[in-house]
Amino acid sequence: MKKKIVILALFSLLVLSPLSHGSGFLIYEHGAAAMAMGGAFVAIANNPTAIFHNPAGIAWLDGTQVSVGTTLITSNASVNLMNLGESFDAKSQWFYPSTAYISHKISDRITAGFGFFTPYGLGLEWPNTAEKPFPLRYISTKSDMKTFFFNPTLAFKVNENLSVAVGASYVHSILEFNLTEPFILAAGPPPVIADVPAILEVTGKGWGLNAGFLYREGSFSLGFNWRGGFELDYKDGDLMLDLTQVQALNPLAPDSLTGTASTSFNLPHIFGLGVAFNLTEKVLVAVDLHFVLWSSYDEFVVALDVPGIEALYPPGLEDKVVEENWKNSFIFRVGFQYTLNDNLDLRGGFLYDQTPQPIDTMDPILPDSDRWAITAGFGYKLGKFVIDVAYQFEPFLDRTSPNRNIPLLIDPSTGANLGEGAYSTTAHLIGISIGFNF
Repeated sequence: MKKKIVILALFSLLVLSPLSHGSGFLIYEHGAAAMAMGGAFVAIANNPTAIFHNPAGIAWLDGTQVSVGTTLITSNASVNLMNLGESFDAKSQWFYPSTAYISHKISDRITAGFGFFTPYGLGLEWPNTAEKPFPLRYISTKSDMKTFFFNPTLAFKVNENLSVAVGASYVHSILEFNLTEPFILAAGPPPVIADVPAILEVTGKGWGLNAGFLYREGSFSLGFNWRGGFELDYKDGDLMLDLTQVQALNPLAPDSLTGTASTSFNLPHIFGLGVAFNLTEKVLVAVDLHFVLWSSYDEFVVALDVPGIEALYPPGLEDKVVEENWKNSFIFRVGFQYTLNDNLDLRGGFLYDQTPQPIDTMDPILPDSDRWAITAGFGYKLGKFVIDVAYQFEPFLDRTSPNRNIPLLIDPSTGANLGEGAYSTTAHLIGISIGFNF
């Protein structure tokens, strides 16, 4: 009975982990001018990156304008497993979600635009070797997710003060996920366990809508942006189990098993409200409040198909229903811009980002917590050429999680959770955007 419970719990972790990876890690830095102002750009929206921040802003852009850029992101993450007396540092990695935007004024009132950006993703990899195995390897050793949005939009200038816009996005996603799956070959005591590396590679797709409006009068502006929630479907991904250790203990076992995994989950609606105004002729202030409806991510179902698994663990695997119970959250942003001269703008900002992730579902895949950030940067104009540069320092608040109470890490003598860990994370982001006006 104990063997059956442990196997079921650990297979649940296998299918639970990839989904957690795609949640709660919204990348909002998709334009260096906005990034330098703490992301407070909904009511400014004065360059082609408005297609992401508030597409109604492109109604005021003249001619044809192009902006391309990237954000270099790195983080330092660690977990201290207090009951084991061990700490682990995640491997250092760089991510570079990139962007491309174009707007074209069709008439005095109509402007078309197209944006490419990657708002959900990132990943994390933990050290795991035979000499020093990662205790939480049964949840995750590596996760890497990317989402690519292709977003045409159309903006209408209602009058000299008001514009509105609508758009639609096709979303393509790529997910790779690694963990170690323990196969219990004999119940014991003590049980005979073989570690089985598992690798999942899968692609997904979805569709979403977005809209916005922008009101401008004198030195004051008010903006609203909505990015609709949508379902992201992952179909028939490749799943591979390396059974080398199993085969060493049982020569009749195959050296590997392959199968498929399919799932889908709901990404949230995002609402942004912003105001901007000039304190002086040279000083611009912007304030944004964003609501992210993460409560849509309450549970998901994963379907597994691994031919031959019944021979190892009858009666095979059933579809898994995993509860997440995420909460709605908000992001508060403040930005400043000082126009030094006709060519150079200096910028700075601050943000506070509330996590939607409950402690009970926090784990080493992408551990989240409340965070704040300070930003700085500049914009330089030379004729029709524009370059924007930004830097963002983002520390997460330390947070302790039970890491889903892994059965193999529960001390049978005391009942203590040896996998409980305190997480510490700090991120650094460098953004650059290059624009040209035709």
